[in-house]
Amino acid sequence: MAKPTSAPAETTSVADFEHSLDELEQLVARMEGGEMSLDESLSAFERGIGLYRHCQQTLDQAELRVRLLLDPDAPDTAESFEPEA
Repeated sequence: MAKPTSAPAETTSVADFEHSLDELEQLVARMEGGEMSLDESLSAFERGIGLYRHCQQTLDQAELRVRLLLDPDAPDTAESFEPEA
């Protein structure tokens, strides 16, 4: 019997991350515009913090997956991925 793949879940996770990041960028642009009331700004800030935390958690999980792929026996000692300059 074949193992079920997690590709749909991964695609959903990536799409969710992209949506959250896009919403966060839109919130920042609106706040930088200076046209929001104090209450609207506070609500947008609160929403932005939630979106930021969600994005950061998703990135942390992606980093862990990369570490597990680089060294499955000792992910804590795996060297960080450094892009070529």
